[in-house]
Parts: sequence; C-alpha cells; structure tokens
Amino acid sequence: MATRVFADEELERLREFPEIGRDELFRHFTLTSADRAFVDPGRGRGAADRLGLAMTLCTLPWLGFVPDSMTTAPPIAVARLAEQLDLAPAALKLYGRRAKTRTDHLRLVAAYLGWRPPGSTELKELDEFLLARAMEHDSPSLLFRLACEYLVSAKVIRPGPVIVVERVAHAREQAQRETYQRLAPELTDVRCTGLDALLEVDPQIGMTRLRWIATGPVEASPAGVRAEVDKLEHLRSLGAHTLDLSVLPAERRRFLATVGRRLTGQALARRELERRYPSLLTLLAQSATDVLDEVVQLFDQAVSARESKAARRLRDELAERGKSGEDRQALLDDLLAIVSDPQISDEQVGGLIRGQRIGWTRIRAALAQAMPRLPRDHGHLAALDGSYGYLRQFTPHVLAAVDFAGGTAAADLLAAVDILRALNATGARRVPADAPDGFVPARWRGYLETARKSGNSSAYRHYWELCVLLCLRDGLRSGDVHVPGSRRYADPAAYLLTPDKWSLQRTEFCQLVGKPTDPDRALAGVRQELDDALGGLEEVVTAGDGPVRLDADGELVISPLTAEDIPAEATALKAELTTMLPFAPMISLLIELDQRTGYLDCFTHAGGKQARSPELKRNLLAVLLAHSTNLGLTRMADACGISYDTLAWTSEWYVREETLRAANLAITGYHQGLPLTRVFGAGTLSSSDGQRFPTRGKSVTARAMSRYFAHEGLSTYTHVTDQHTTYGTKVIVATKREAHYVLDEILGNATDAPISEHATDTHGVSLVNFGLFDLLGMQLSPRIRDLGKITLYRAGPRAEVEKSFPHTGPLLTRRLNTDLIAEHWDDLLRLAGSLTFGHATASLLVGKLSASGRQNALAAALKEYGALRRTVYAARYLADQVYRRKISRQLNKGESLHALRRDLLYAHEGMIRARHLETQAEQAWCLTLVTNAVITWTTEYYGLAVEQMRAAGRQVDDEVLAHICPAHSENINFFGAIEVDVEGELAQLGPTGYRPL
Repeated sequence: MATRVFADEELERLREFPEIGRDELFRHFTLTSADRAFVDPGRGRGAADRLGLAMTLCTLPWLGFVPDSMTTAPPIAVARLAEQLDLAPAALKLYGRRAKTRTDHLRLVAAYLGWRPPGSTELKELDEFLLARAMEHDSPSLLFRLACEYLVSAKVIRPGPVIVVERVAHAREQAQRETYQRLAPELTDVRCTGLDALLEVDPQIGMTRLRWIATGPVEASPAGVRAEVDKLEHLRSLGAHTLDLSVLPAERRRFLATVGRRLTGQALARRELERRYPSLLTLLAQSATDVLDEVVQLFDQAVSARESKAARRLRDELAERGKSGEDRQALLDDLLAIVSDPQISDEQVGGLIRGQRIGWTRIRAALAQAMPRLPRDHGHLAALDGSYGYLRQFTPHVLAAVDFAGGTAAADLLAAVDILRALNATGARRVPADAPDGFVPARWRGYLETARKSGNSSAYRHYWELCVLLCLRDGLRSGDVHVPGSRRYADPAAYLLTPDKWSLQRTEFCQLVGKPTDPDRALAGVRQELDDALGGLEEVVTAGDGPVRLDADGELVISPLTAEDIPAEATALKAELTTMLPFAPMISLLIELDQRTGYLDCFTHAGGKQARSPELKRNLLAVLLAHSTNLGLTRMADACGISYDTLAWTSEWYVREETLRAANLAITGYHQGLPLTRVFGAGTLSSSDGQRFPTRGKSVTARAMSRYFAHEGLSTYTHVTDQHTTYGTKVIVATKREAHYVLDEILGNATDAPISEHATDTHGVSLVNFGLFDLLGMQLSPRIRDLGKITLYRAGPRAEVEKSFPHTGPLLTRRLNTDLIAEHWDDLLRLAGSLTFGHATASLLVGKLSASGRQNALAAALKEYGALRRTVYAARYLADQVYRRKISRQLNKGESLHALRRDLLYAHEGMIRARHLETQAEQAWCLTLVTNAVITWTTEYYGLAVEQMRAAGRQVDDEVLAHICPAHSENINFFGAIEVDVEGELAQLGPTGYRPL
C-alpha cells in the first residue's frame, strides 16, 4: 500500500535527515543552559553519548522523529552542537552502536520536551485529523505532509513512514465513503436515473449529455446562445441549480468536479456508485453556475458585437454624409460672406444671393441635398435597429431562462425586463402604455417620443426593446443588475466582506497596508504627500529649461525620454558571455533544469493518482514543448516518437493551470536564489502588459483587431518582475481593458518576490486602479501617454493652491470631493481588505467599479481617491527623471520577454488554435513556464561565466551586468529533431552538473 504513494527510494529518504536551512539551524540547534545541563548532568556520559543525546534533543522538535543513523545528520548542525558542548564533531561516529542506547535517549528527550510516543489514542486522533483533511484534499503526498505537521504540533513522535502512509490511505477510503453518505439525501432514484442517462450517447446530439454540457461555446452567435440556454434548461431539469452540496468542503467539491470533467463517460460508468455519483453531482452543481455565467456572457458579447457593427456602419454613413454636405458647406460660407459684409446694404443682399454671386441653381441643388437632422446620438440607436431581427433570435430565450435582480436604481429597468419577458411569452407586439421608460438615457428618449407622437407602435416597440437590452447589458457590467445563482454576475455586495467579518479584520488589514482607520488622518497624510510632490514639480518647472517645463501659455510641456545610454562595455560583455555559453537544444535545457529544480514533480495527477511511471517525465516534457512551441500534440508525436494517445492522456490529467503555476513557482524560486538575479533587481518592482496572438477558428475570446491581426486574435496579459521572470499569465479578450486585470496576479503572487511597486503602460491605468493600489499598500507607477493632458486635482481652493505653487497650481484644474472620500473611507478599506483576504477577484470588482455610474457612491468615492493618488504620482513622476527612467527600463524588460515568447511560439506562424478559454490558458502557462526556464538557464550560465572571468582576475562590475538581459535565445536551438531522452541528456552533463562553458 505504501509504495503506491511513495517509491522505495522516497520512503528511505523520509527515514533520514533532510538538508537544513539557515533559519532551521539557528532555531532548532541552539542549546539553552537547561539543555546543556540535561545533556551533561555530571554523571560521566562520554563525548559520543553527549553529542548524540544533543542531536536527539534538537532533531525531535525539528523533524518530529529521530533517524536511526546519526551519521547522516547535516554536518553543519553537528558542528554547531559540538562547538556549544566543546566536543569534537567526529565523536558522533561512535554514537548509538547499541540500539538500546538510542531508544533510551529518545525516551529521555521525549520526557524532557513533553513529547509522547504514538500509542493507540494518539493514532486515533491522527486518524480523525486525517479524515477531516482528506475531505478537503485528496493528494496522498499532501496528506502525508499534513499528518507530519499535525504530529509535530501535537508533540507526538512520528512513527515510520509506512505506518503514516497506511493511515493516509485509510483516511482517503473513509473520506470517499463519508462523501457518499453526506450526499445520499440528494441521490434519489429519479436523480440517479438522470445521472446515469448523462453517460449514455444521445442520438439527437451524437454524444453523451455529460460531454455536451462540458463543451464550452466557441462563438457568440444566436445559435451559440440558444445552445447554452438549452444546456441551462437541461441542467435545471435535473435539479442542478437546486443542489445544496455545502455538506462537502469547497476543496472536496472542486476535486470531485475536476475528476468528473476529465473522465470519459465510459470511465465514469465503470466506476462504483460511491465514486461515480459524487463526481457527477458536484460536476452538475458547478456546471449549473458555469453555464449560467456563459449564457449571460454570450448575451453581453452578442449584443455588443451588433452594437459595434452598427457603430461602424454609422461611422461610414456619417463620413458619407459629411462628404455630401461639402457643397452645402461651401454655400453656407458664401452666404455668410455676403451677409456679414458691412459694405453690402440690406437691399443688395437678396439680389446677390439669388443672382450674380450665388444663383438659384446652387440654392435649388442645396435644397435637394437636404437631409433630416440627426438625433442626439447621431443615429446610433437607429443603426442598431437594423439588427433587431438578429437580436430577436436569442434575446427572448435569454430573458426567459435567466432571472435578474437589482437595487432601487434598477427598479424601472427590471420592471421593463419583466414586461418584455411577458410580451415575448404571449406574442403581443404593442408595448403597454404604462411600461416604464425612466431607465432610458436622454440621448435615446427622442426616438421613443417621436414614435409615440406618430402613433407608430411598431417603431416604439423596436426602440423600447433595444433600450431595455442595452441598459440590461450595461447594468450587468456595472453590477446595478445581478443574476441570482451566478458567480461572475452575482450581487456586488457578495464580493465584499460582511460588516461583521470586516470588524474583526479591520485592524489587521490596516496594520498590514499601513493605513489609518480615521479618514481625517488618512486625508491629512495624502494632502501632505500632494504638497511635497507639487513642491518638487514647482522647482522643476520654475527652472524652465528642463524636459518638463511650461510654455508661454502656461501649458505643460513634457519632452520624451531619450534612449537609455547603455555602456559600451555592457554590449561587449554580453557578446563575450554569449560566446562562452554552451549551445543546447530546447528539450535538453528543460531536462537539465528539472535536475536542479524538480519542477516536473509539481505535475500531479488530477484524480489523486500517486504512482508515476518512469516515462512520465519524458511525456510531460514532450507535452510542455508541444504547447509552448505551438507544434501541438499531433506533430509532437510525429517528431518525438511518443504516441499521440500517450501525450493526450498526459496533457489531460497532469497539465492544468494549477500544476503549471506550481511548476513555474519552482523555477522562479530557483531563479531568485541565483547570485546574478540580485544584480538585475531587488524583486520589489514588476510590470504587466498585454501581448497579442492571432487565432485560428472560432472562439469566444477571439476578436478582430486590424491593427494586430489579419483576422481575429486574443491577448495574454503577463506580469514580469524586475529580475526578468514572469509570475502571472492570463488570457483576456483583446478588446477588453487591460486595467481590469492588473491586480489579479499581483494579489495572487505566490513567489518570494515582495512586489511593492508596479508599472504599466497607458492601457493598465484607471482611477480605480490608482485608488486600489494605494489602499492595498502598493504603488502604481504607469507610463501614461499624453500625461500633460490628463486632469489634475487639488484638495483645496484654487487661490490657496496657486498662492503656494504659482507655476504648478494653475495646472490643478479640478477640486476633489474629499468629503465623499471621508464619508466612505471605511467602505474603501473594506473593499481593499476583501481583495487582500481573497474574498473577491480583483478583475471582477475593478470591472464593475469602472463601469458604475454616478449613483454608486462607493465607486464614486474610489474614483475621487484614485484621482488624488494619480495627481500625487504625476507630480512625482514629472519631477524626477531618474524615476521616469526606472519605469521605462522595467517596461522594456517586459517587451524583451514578449520577443522571447514570439521566438518560442514559432509553429503555425504563432497562431493559437485552442478554441476554449481553459485550453488557451493552459497553453499560455506552458509558454510562460518555458520562457522562465530559458531565463533561468541563461541567468545561471551567465553567472558561471562571470565567476570564471572573476576567478581569472578580471574585474566585472555589477553595474555593467545590470544592463545585460537574460531574455536571450542565441544559445538555444528551438528547432530540429526532438528526442526526449532524459537519462541520456543528464549523462552528458559534466561532474559539476553543468555543461562546460
């Protein structure tokens, strides 16, 4: 049973001493005076016994057990104890020749420290602990580690690893039975019949219903929306939306749903009932929420696509209208010239217009070209009316399937939605006379009034229905309207910590981010920051001769930064280092790096399977290379000789975002420990930027952007540290605002890089982000295009500010509503605290707050605070050229990594062929993982080359090395034959474990 979890070599390793870190050394191997008295009570113990007893005394609290062989103890720990006891470290070799001596010493140490041997009571308590954890986590290795940590905390000596593993296996079996028992009330005969039917091929759709539900949409067309509505209705017919699975921990539900999604219908049908039904139930419950979100998202996307199409058509029509109006404009110019000429008498005006100067011919031609005046929206809604029939193909289905809710601000809109739903159900065409229209924006009211006055009920229905649909979409985006049962479109109040929870965590959060709970103190501090920043800018513009100055009209002039002057010795040094580095195929690099980081061990089986075949690493490397180079599994199978089925199975069960993140963390953690890494940066600054890739085939994430793609494409939004590693990757729609996604990966940063400042370009900037970054205790430092044209804010009266800052004061054209900030200060802190403690996703909140109207007081207060923080930042940024240079240098690091990714993703002309977001995200993370592997490998070999130079007596300054970028691919072969031979590649490494320079 044990060997199914750990190999024999791993079990043996678990019985021995591991390596020890510096912190552990000082924490566990420092003897107090009482400890020394215990080790040497003056009863004549020999040197070997004293040193062995001291090692037992220090090892038990460290590991929770004492290895049988003391000779494998870390030499540095032995030396430290020997020095404290004034003994020779070699004395330990003579310790414990009799097993009874070791046993007696362990019993003495346990009594001295208050530890207990693992008796029946202790093992029963361990079983109870493991069962609770097994209900949350199914990974045997994780459960083993948790068991060891529990035993240490309970001061129980850990038994042998085989015993612990057997307890883990028993707990997993119990958790499986417990799961089934807890879900038994939901497993009625009718429901079980429905669950079994999911696994049978339905002749109507040509696949199992389970696969049909799990297959996501690829386009926001009427057919695509109706297909998702059909899935939603089918799930509801099975009662999926009413399932209450709160009896299971959230992690257990996630695990079961993951297994159910990845297994085929045949594999699930072969499983015993205790394992089959829980997986299907949790998958149904999760699918009910996911499909509901998909329906609403596709509704938004499809309506927006037609609106964009109408806007493009309107733009063309307005351009044609402008061209056709040129003659009328020329006529108007000539008329004005006559009428405004004081030399021409009133009696002469008519004759000149109708006669010799203009003439009847031009006048009649101008009258013939007359067009009706444009409405307030320049005809936008009228242009969208051409898509009315298209929208009617799916909007009635969405309104019938989805329930909407909202606050008092959306009351009229929700009432209109109910009326429209009733009209669709009955087939009535006329909008009731009392139907609300207070939700209709002023720019569209003219359409309704004109249709009402003319008695055209058909036109009124069209325009009223279009207003309902567009306002419903905008309400869903801002959060004024929400969808019960949804995750993505839930009530925004659910994204915030409840007042009760916030009252318990307020003090902790404010200490964490360094913010006072008192709004007056907070605003006083920010005002002082603003004054200091304006003072620095005042000095710069007063000089009047720098890159930031005022022109004759008092307007701000900002000269662009000149190109950074890279030292010539840095260029020469990089060229020399490049010639010293070995040349390696991409697959060899990945194998070599795994030898030092063990990142391939992070790829665990999604179903909890622990046994790993000898070929697993080979298969994983082939899959990673297939995705990161865009070759795909089919062509990779041809290139490396591993069957497609093997690669597809490995990709399905091992390569997912969770494991890719863990593997990436292992590589970036290793990179952070390299000596040269610290030369690149301190790890406190990062940046983010989007990179566009073309796509092939239909996908809901793909959009047309002629500036970047011939047809359609998507964006990957990556976060990069100042040490050149990527710690976050997200696939986003290319037309979405990047600013919504800036905080996601920063808050989810699991690396050891202590990010405190973040740079973006203009696309990552919003007032909401400026406010949130500061509330979270970080600094947003963007490079803003046309910075001199943004609105700057002042905290006091204009006269007072201009008196203190004569030159920069007039640039602050608007006054802040500090009262609004003070009134909602605690709510702003609660909002930031909800993000910090993981209660909400930043992109969801930022998107809704950015789209919120003036009626949302919290959003308005956050934007006011963001405007204040942006003004402080702009003044500091403009006053300090060194600061501007630092931000620009960091953004350039991100660009260099973009170029490396382009080189890696070479196959199929870099065109992404994955059609669903999940597979696109997995490919993006594979690309990030391999990119970081290249960065780490290059950084390490650069460091070895520099060490060799310095050992030869050559001076290589860190200031010069800081200009060298490891986003370098000249020494790596991305192409050619791909032979995945792990053992053969490792055998080629030298005795040091590295390739020769």
